[in-house]
Amino acid sequence: MADVAVVGSGPNGLATAAVMARAGLSVEVLEAAGTIGGGTRTTELMQPGHLHDICSAVHPMALASTFFRDFELERRIKLVVPELGFGSPLDGGRAALGYHSLERTVEALGRDGAAYGKLLAPLVSRIDGVMDATQHQLLRIPRDPVAAALFGLRTFEQGTPLWNARFREELAPALLSGVAAHAVSHLPSLAAAGAGLMLTALAHAQGWPIPQGGSAAIAEALAADIRAHGGVIRTGEPIDSLRQLGGARAVLLDVAPRGLLEIAGESMPPKYRRSLEAFRYGNGSCKVDYILSGPVPWAAAELADAGTVHVGGTRKEMARAENEVSAGKHPERPYVLAAQPSRFDSSRAPAGRHILWAYCHVPAGSTRDMGEAVTSQIERFAPGFRDVVVQTHVTTAAELASYNRNYIGGDFSAGIMDVRGLLQRPVVSPIPWRTPLRGVYLCSSSTPPGPGVTGMPGFFAAKHALKDIFGLDVPPLGLRP
Repeated sequence: MADVAVVGSGPNGLATAAVMARAGLSVEVLEAAGTIGGGTRTTELMQPGHLHDICSAVHPMALASTFFRDFELERRIKLVVPELGFGSPLDGGRAALGYHSLERTVEALGRDGAAYGKLLAPLVSRIDGVMDATQHQLLRIPRDPVAAALFGLRTFEQGTPLWNARFREELAPALLSGVAAHAVSHLPSLAAAGAGLMLTALAHAQGWPIPQGGSAAIAEALAADIRAHGGVIRTGEPIDSLRQLGGARAVLLDVAPRGLLEIAGESMPPKYRRSLEAFRYGNGSCKVDYILSGPVPWAAAELADAGTVHVGGTRKEMARAENEVSAGKHPERPYVLAAQPSRFDSSRAPAGRHILWAYCHVPAGSTRDMGEAVTSQIERFAPGFRDVVVQTHVTTAAELASYNRNYIGGDFSAGIMDVRGLLQRPVVSPIPWRTPLRGVYLCSSSTPPGPGVTGMPGFFAAKHALKDIFGLDVPPLGLRP
């Protein structure tokens, strides 16, 4: 057995393995599925030549994560950054447009543009401080207290009934709510507001990149680096017990707390085991993939250039849909998150064809096919959309849970997104990646800083394992000049 065993090859497991391999340790990655990647898999889901991302498609953190910066991901793969990063259509052919340029966004938002600019400008100008405050544990002293304070005040505003206090029209609130709803949480709420403001500030500071060739390019870049430093990756290797990994000095698990219980539960102290058993998961998603004979015919023609479109109407409508999910209901008019990667990457579909990636939120464990509801919602803002649909593939929340054992109930965030869920991930501890078992670490999105393709949970777990078990520092991660 190698010095280090990593269970799971999602972006966090691969990040962990890359750090450990670069430290000169022998590393073995064990993946239950037939392909690596976890939330960064890309496949020909329906027809040859049409490449669909199975989970994540657009990667706001690819240029912002400390790990990916040190790893120099931007030099390893092609990342396309649309100038129009995101938008929210409204009835009547209108749309709120979020450009990479904050100034251009302010101009496009009409009467509320100046208010939007005052909300976001301090966060954009202090983006490194905002990322420091959000991409570590919450219970720590931030490196930039001013950025943290500005972010906290704005999170309180947008996460409470005060969220409309500075706005007079519909465009700016719809733009902000479309991003906040990524959190799969009640609206307004502090967790959703914090996630939304962080992502929105990133959109204006550096854009939301789309990997050329699909999200699998991220996993492939990590895997190539692991192998280049002597690591071994084995697929089709499910791990059900720590006994299978007995020879490894360090075991790092890219699994949800439920998976940790299954693999190591009987070995854990009762108090820690109870904490894992009490860990709360969030609601799920129903994913809908499309092959199209042409671009989406948005009534607001500008949205054709948007990397991501938040389809849900006004802030009030999006909040209603998300709050229905929080109440265990399936919205008739769901909030739909849609991405158009083939608009920016011709390798994703044959000439004349497009793919559309979309999902809506549903109660945990839902078996309902939301394909018609998602299609109707897009048709509402893109009349004639049905006419360009060639083929559709629906994955229910229950099917997402079967596809990936970390997606409990279809929750790809690997834990509920509320304030308690961000603090207790999976336990309140100064080093939550370290378990009570010596040499055993949790490195999934169920640990800080939480969900998103960042590699940061894996990086933090590797950092502590290197120090605790091997007495080593984190090695340089970048490419040689």
